[in-house]
Amino acid sequence: QVQLVESGGGLVQAGGSLRLSCAASGRTFSTYALGWFRQAPGKEREFVAVITWRGGSTYLADAVKGRFAISRDNAKNTVYLQMNSLKPEDTAVYYCASSTKWFARTNVDDYDLWGQGTQVTVSS
Repeated sequence: QVQLVESGGGLVQAGGSLRLSCAASGRTFSTYALGWFRQAPGKEREFVAVITWRGGSTYLADAVKGRFAISRDNAKNTVYLQMNSLKPEDTAVYYCASSTKWFARTNVDDYDLWGQGTQVTVSS
């Protein structure tokens, strides 16, 4: 069983930066991809970024391209989300999720396990 623990959220002014971390523990060898999603109050959970665990291929949502970057450190079993040029509309709870499905990308339903989430608040 894989466990995911997010950290790094907080309060930042618009234009600032944050780096989120997602530490994976347990049977990570079956993990194909790790993704970041976010959910703002009253809105559905939406895709932010994904990285394949072995190959390191990445894909980001259009809303964050050019501002966010996803990376991984396999030795530490950790995935990072570097968030730059933050905007108030980036305010949300950010979740890390893992998938054993080779086709997992942007669909919430393709992910098997979720972390507890970390709050990111961007003030204007």
